[in-house]
Amino acid sequence: MVIRATRGLLGPALFSFLPRLAGQKTTVTVQGLDWQRKKWGRIASAVLRLGEKAAARLPNSTMVVSQTLQDHYRSPHGCKTVYVPNGGMIRERSKPSQILNWGVEPDQYILLLGRFSPEKNCQMLIDAYEKTDTTVKLVLAGGSSYPDEYTRELRTHQSERVRLLDWVAGEELQELLTNAMLFVLPSDLEGLSLALLDAMAAAVCVLASDIPENRELVDGAGFTFQRGNVADLERMIRLLLAESQVRKEAARAAQESEHTICGPRLPRKLNESI
Repeated sequence: MVIRATRGLLGPALFSFLPRLAGQKTTVTVQGLDWQRKKWGRIASAVLRLGEKAAARLPNSTMVVSQTLQDHYRSPHGCKTVYVPNGGMIRERSKPSQILNWGVEPDQYILLLGRFSPEKNCQMLIDAYEKTDTTVKLVLAGGSSYPDEYTRELRTHQSERVRLLDWVAGEELQELLTNAMLFVLPSDLEGLSLALLDAMAAAVCVLASDIPENRELVDGAGFTFQRGNVADLERMIRLLLAESQVRKEAARAAQESEHTICGPRLPRKLNESI
């Protein structure tokens, strides 16, 4: 039995001992350290911290999606984990249709795809972008998982240059991703970002904050800026907007990355480790 910590939520790991009482083997999959998110109160954060410890001690096996998480569970928990990274499937470019209705042209917009939440640093990206003098637009798509006041504040920046969309999926997601000029992920906290993987698999140049989980993906296949530094983010956006050949070469390297060619592969001996 596999218990997945959905979107990084560690709470379900607290119950991973129950199937074992009935003789079942259990595996917990950890996708992030969710207690670090700013939205949780003190009690919720404490419960999620207990979930992190439970994921290290209660199941027969613990799976993690990044090497950073593997290092974290090795120390301080002393837990041996199975590393099974997230992966992305190659995406072919789609003919523009819906994006035109959103007021953006192919290869003429910067994209952020993800929940509108503080740890994603949506506001910082808008601030950095608004300091640039460019006709290229900024599109943020993902909606909100945070109290409405945060999204309302973001939406005050909606303009001819800045577009804020709700969550997109299916053909609309395919079109939005594959026609972007540049994908930016300025987050403070990630497990191993599926949105970043999707952008890489779509052959889009990527720029991400230099947190360890992002560096795992983009080293040699994209660019990073100093986490939380709006001036450095602005500098990198200006540089990449001005260098089309650099973007093209980085996009090709991203799509050829080991994380995007065929997606994750389960270890042959996974069952033996449970």
